[in-house]
Amino acid sequence: MCYVGWMKRLSPQRSISAVIIVAFAATLCLPSAAISTSREYDWSEGATGRTAAKGGTAKSYMVVAANPLAAQAGMMILKAGGNAADAAIAVQLVLNIVEPQSSGIGGGAFALYWDAKTHAASSFDGRETAPAAAMQNRFLTQDGKPMARMQAMVGGKSVGVPGVLRLLELLHQRHGHLAWAKLFAPAIDLAENGFAVSPRLNSLLASDTAFQKNEAARAFYYEADGSAKAVGTVLKNPEFAKVLRLVATKGVDAFYNGAIAADVVRAVNGATKNPGDMTVEDLAAYKAVERAPVCGPYRGYKVCSMGPPSSGGIGIAQILSALEPHDLRTLGPQTAASEHLLIEASRIAFADRAVYIADPDRIPVPVDALIAPDYLKARAALINPARRTPTIEAGKVPLKASLNLAPADSPELPATTHFSIVDKDGNAIGLTSSVENQFGSRLMVHGFVLNNQLTDFSYEDVAEHRTVANRVEGGKRPRSSMSPTLVFNATGKLEMVLGSPLGASIVPLVVKTLVCMIDWQMTPADAAAAPGSMSFGSGVVIEKPLEAIQPQLESLGHQVRVGEFASGIHVIRVTKDGLIGGADPRREGVVLGK
Repeated sequence: MCYVGWMKRLSPQRSISAVIIVAFAATLCLPSAAISTSREYDWSEGATGRTAAKGGTAKSYMVVAANPLAAQAGMMILKAGGNAADAAIAVQLVLNIVEPQSSGIGGGAFALYWDAKTHAASSFDGRETAPAAAMQNRFLTQDGKPMARMQAMVGGKSVGVPGVLRLLELLHQRHGHLAWAKLFAPAIDLAENGFAVSPRLNSLLASDTAFQKNEAARAFYYEADGSAKAVGTVLKNPEFAKVLRLVATKGVDAFYNGAIAADVVRAVNGATKNPGDMTVEDLAAYKAVERAPVCGPYRGYKVCSMGPPSSGGIGIAQILSALEPHDLRTLGPQTAASEHLLIEASRIAFADRAVYIADPDRIPVPVDALIAPDYLKARAALINPARRTPTIEAGKVPLKASLNLAPADSPELPATTHFSIVDKDGNAIGLTSSVENQFGSRLMVHGFVLNNQLTDFSYEDVAEHRTVANRVEGGKRPRSSMSPTLVFNATGKLEMVLGSPLGASIVPLVVKTLVCMIDWQMTPADAAAAPGSMSFGSGVVIEKPLEAIQPQLESLGHQVRVGEFASGIHVIRVTKDGLIGGADPRREGVVLGK
């Protein structure tokens, strides 16, 4: 079957609400420079408008993903008897083709999987690693100053060893049901036969001058005059199809060893800007890791997400714990009082993140101490419902004293995607993957984009000679905020699967979605669409629907600006009557099910 024109041909299942995909060309509404001393507000995968809330229901299985073609690929695998792990592999491979600005086999990923038969949740870490030769001064200039963001991101020096394929391989080994090669069929077909350029992809291509300058990207995504390929243009990617066929038949070792690995190294080290120092040995040595999820309670639920090197599980547990003493249901959604509490609780998590979260294989991250009940109770006491707390610093746990760690922001950017899947047997997966900045390092090889994840290390603080946990080191994984999340009810049954893109804002976005569903009884579609507010340094950014409460937030002590969030919240709720899904109207996502 050819996948060309899926966006036009998709007809809703009887149990699925009709999905209207409309993308509005819009530029990111950035706040003034005075809004924050933090550089974490740097959303270079721009917002492209929003549609109405998008939801649907199903009785048996469901896929919610950021692109209709990817969601349809997952549905095909589920219909063919595959499980959630199988469908996730197919979805991720198709997203590589249709959403190259966000994720792909040149990037990294995290996943949480629920095995309904064994009643066990497991998490998978496919975060990129720094080349063995990497040193902590990697992104400093010759005079010891930190590189400007775009200077650091573009080129080979920012590229980490990709982890997506090793994660998918490990996921399939642990939980897969169908044959590995079968899961590649939708992506191979799409790469060979082409897909129609979407409005969002066209808009982001047109706005990215750095990507336009890359020879491979210019030849593939742009016309001779430098303009982005028009909406509806059919793009075929035969180079990538060859890679997919090789990995489908020979396995993931065909990517990490041999000609493809050599070409990745050649692209990284031969980059015109910031040539890197990656070796074929770096790729051959890469391993995905199965880790224990980090879980915490909230109003009778158990909420589980990723542990370090992601701040997701710890941050979500901390924010929810800080919110639990407050009657959010009575305060209501989109009020100054409730948004103030969400903002202040997030600031607590951000403060600890800046000091403690890093690669746990290199730094002894004090996970248990950071989510201990007494510690969380003391941290929650920092919130004043009537006023912004002037300064919130990291809490004191033994690790800080022993290592003398300084707080260090990492300007994690939001070129990321998330999808959620539940299969007919109740197995489920939330998978969040990324190339970091929009189109990553702006390098392409064999038809896929290479990440710039190494700029997620905290390098500005190194320039100031401060000891930070998230410093660059050879073989180390940079800190992340990616937070695929599973939620269980009081009886231990899986009830929610969710996650989102948007860099460091992922954690508060996931919390916002949970609060919308648990405290305010919203549907998944309305929760995904609900406007958000984010704290960055000394300032706050709110989405336009919250503009009416801006004066009240300012009276509470917040410096407020209005912006657009390029989030991509995709959620499934499991009920006694079936599945209910919600897709973020800020992207091109859909809910499909049967």
